Amino acid sequence: MHIPLQTLSIAVLLALPAAVRAVFRDEVDHIDYHHELLGVPQRETTFFHRPRPQEKASLLYTLSDLGVLGAVNPGNGAVVWRQLLSNNLTEGGGHLRAGEDETWLASALGSSVQTWDAISGRNVWTLDFDGEVKDLEIMEMTAEGHKDVLALHQEDGTTVTRRIHGTDGRVLWEFREVTGDLPLQVSTNLEKVFVVTLHGSLLSYSLKVIVLDTSTGKKLDEIHISTKGDVQKPEDVQFVGANSAAPIVAWTDNTLTKLKVNVLGSKNRQEFPLADSTVGVEVHAPHSTRSSPHFLVHSRTAKGSKADVFHVDLKSNAITKAYDLPLLEGGSAFSTSLSASNVYFTRVTADEVILTSSASHGILGRWPLKSETEKPIPIHAVSEVIKKGEDNYAVRSAIVTAADDWTQVVNGDVSWTRPEGLSGAVAATWAEIPESEDLAKTLEAEAHTDPWSAFVHRLTRHIDELQYLPAFLQAIPRRLLASILGSETLAASGILSRDSFGLNKLVVLATRRGKLYGLDVGNHGQIVWSKSANETPGSKPWDVKAIYADDARGTVTVRGSQGEFIIVKSDSGKTVESIPIGLFPPVESAVLVDSDSGPWLLPIGEGGKIPEMQSSFAPKQTIVTRTSNGGLKGVKILTEQDQTIEVPTWSFTPPTGQKIVEVASRSEHDPIASIGRVLGDRTVKYKYLNPNTLVVAAIDEKATSLTVYLLDTVSGQVLTSSTYEGIDPTKDITCAVAENWFLCSFFGEYKLRDVQAQQLKGYQVVVSDLYESDEANDRGPLGAVFNWSSLDPVDSPTGPYLPSVVSKTYILSSPITSLAVTQTRQGITSRQLLAYMPESHSIVGIPRLALEPRRPVGRDPTPAEMEEGLSKYVPAIELNPQMQITHQREVLGVKKIITTPAILESTCLVFAYGIDVFGTRVAPSLAFDVLGKGFNKVTLLGTVAALFAGVGALRGLVRRKQIDARWKS
Repeated sequence: MHIPLQTLSIAVLLALPAAVRAVFRDEVDHIDYHHELLGVPQRETTFFHRPRPQEKASLLYTLSDLGVLGAVNPGNGAVVWRQLLSNNLTEGGGHLRAGEDETWLASALGSSVQTWDAISGRNVWTLDFDGEVKDLEIMEMTAEGHKDVLALHQEDGTTVTRRIHGTDGRVLWEFREVTGDLPLQVSTNLEKVFVVTLHGSLLSYSLKVIVLDTSTGKKLDEIHISTKGDVQKPEDVQFVGANSAAPIVAWTDNTLTKLKVNVLGSKNRQEFPLADSTVGVEVHAPHSTRSSPHFLVHSRTAKGSKADVFHVDLKSNAITKAYDLPLLEGGSAFSTSLSASNVYFTRVTADEVILTSSASHGILGRWPLKSETEKPIPIHAVSEVIKKGEDNYAVRSAIVTAADDWTQVVNGDVSWTRPEGLSGAVAATWAEIPESEDLAKTLEAEAHTDPWSAFVHRLTRHIDELQYLPAFLQAIPRRLLASILGSETLAASGILSRDSFGLNKLVVLATRRGKLYGLDVGNHGQIVWSKSANETPGSKPWDVKAIYADDARGTVTVRGSQGEFIIVKSDSGKTVESIPIGLFPPVESAVLVDSDSGPWLLPIGEGGKIPEMQSSFAPKQTIVTRTSNGGLKGVKILTEQDQTIEVPTWSFTPPTGQKIVEVASRSEHDPIASIGRVLGDRTVKYKYLNPNTLVVAAIDEKATSLTVYLLDTVSGQVLTSSTYEGIDPTKDITCAVAENWFLCSFFGEYKLRDVQAQQLKGYQVVVSDLYESDEANDRGPLGAVFNWSSLDPVDSPTGPYLPSVVSKTYILSSPITSLAVTQTRQGITSRQLLAYMPESHSIVGIPRLALEPRRPVGRDPTPAEMEEGLSKYVPAIELNPQMQITHQREVLGVKKIITTPAILESTCLVFAYGIDVFGTRVAPSLAFDVLGKGFNKVTLLGTVAALFAGVGALRGLVRRKQIDARWKS
């Protein structure tokens, strides 16, 4: 690729519509909404911590199951700062620790160890190692007076322990042992470092503790504290305490009948019986060298939860049971808090919050749990206890509920709730707010009767509806006042209803945790309903292959990869039908098809296998599926009597060495407002409008090349193809197609035309326009044809009719992913390319005119071209902040952007999901069909009223003047 070395011209900027140059201040939080999420907090990586030791204020820190590290203000639940530690969504795990009275945090995820400023969230230092970090701890007591970081790695059968300087990130010492053991956790007390590993193999492990010197990392001792087979899997080890005067390791047997505990550094272990029918065990202990050596064992049973509190004798390392907390029905969440050397245990249930001391079983405080909505079911929690007086305590607990919400309870009162379950979305679809079922049935009945009966029925219905007339008349002043003042007119009652502009819609969201959510787009993305898709239990994460909203029936269908599916009502989430896994074969994909019974989701099995179906559900169009050899094939479903026959019509296999990485098709709603483009000289260049097209991107990793194919899905014919060299296959490759154009974005090499032998690499986007002919006013061989088929060539003996292609390549200032194209009701409004910028965590709107492939190269545009809006071709496109529809918001981890038209032709609704949820509406050609929010209606009415008053006042003077003139004449 050869392009001239120039900068972005002012003409391109002038060509950009004003709608994408800025988001006005008064539109923020009015036309858009943003759920700033972290992910569901994990029990071991969530805690309260004071970022400034000299102050009493604390922040709530967490490393979520999605790999997002963040700090939350406990006062209002707002995010203080966030950091995405991994670009790929994790399956939980990771480590987060905070040193007592330190202003930084230490985190580990994957192979990296990092520290962060606790107040601002800025990265202090980062170290990358081989292998995976298995544990991370803070070394509280050091000779240098500062705290260091202990990191435990597993590197190809080698257990590696490192002590890292907490301030500058230097590795102070490193211990390696090649034994093939499975490293579990690292711990420390005032004198030594303990590395706990599993020795042996699966189902036959034993616990081994390696004792290291804190100053040099030299091995001091090796202790085996269990026999072979005592531990069957790593999950049996429930807890390894750290930074305590007496750190412990606790594990259970395979039947969960006994808990075995060892004080690290000693060779003895003690066993304690667990409650009958125990199904889970958690151990809670303080992480401080100044705390009392007490810990709590939480036993979950089939009926409820109970707990036992144990004390450790520092001299003899003996463990004794101090007291127990009674069995309560339902779920309970226990947490540990520390004040000086006093240890407190907080118990949160669905009904109350109970505070006890580790020293005795006496209840220090008890508060009933008050919630305006349904009571939360706690899963795990962290707490902070403040002693206000002799017998007066204040407790705030941040609990994770069974609904995947993060809720803070202060002395029994719910202060805030964060819907973290919305994070990790994997599929979403737009849905219209269903109309009244009675009205729908009535209209359907009227449509299937004779005209006279339908007229009488409708007249009767309108007479019955007069009972709502008084309420309608009473609402007129309020609606009129709201219209004049420009305030929101959405129903405050919370009842879902459509609006005349088509801005009130629903979005149904499916998450990786198996949850479904219904969001009200017209009410700033408020959650209308949520539910767990337990009727279709599948693997975690939930692999959703397709989601489809049937607006005629008011339902949403979600299909999973293991054959399971669920159908729910779009406005309430009520389950209509569900099929669990195992009844149907695994699904590779699902496609929306049209049939005699209406549109439905057709599941595609492995290897492109199409299941058997009734003839009434046979798809009318050609189905494109993947093949087992990495290609594509077209299949037509024919019907004979009540049976269906699968007939392959074509197949496409990329050349040897190429692998398909992206497939893009036109949106279901893609109206064409004009079949041609009027040029500056008043001639017409006719668009190639083929709804049966598919863009296929295939890479050759060995040759580092990318080939983009445009296929006809009816005949399988390759309409056009292009190859690009020097592609980085590890970077994202995304494509989009709309109307008569398509584009692909990738990272690859390009050459500078003005500089000899200079090759650069960068993010590129290639745009191609399709026309019926190279010449204007020429429709090619299809000009005089009323009907034609891709299977039957027209006046072309060598093959099907191929379009004329015009392409241009642009260099982008940053990578873009998750491409989408705006949609409007009639397709009159200019298109806009929407894309996610992962480096700046924002969504950008690029006008289609800026990506015009017909821009003149190496010369200024002629007057006729300027009349079309064309400017001189400049290869560089700067994605500046003025093009961001998210303005200053940081939207993390967007995986897909979906759009839908409003009733207003100028407006397109946008919804982005991934880690965060963001929604807005855009007007690529400005809001030409509705008055803006800034339109001063009061001034207009005042002007009209003043004109009426002036006319009324002058009427008498004019009349008198006319009479006087007649008398004089």
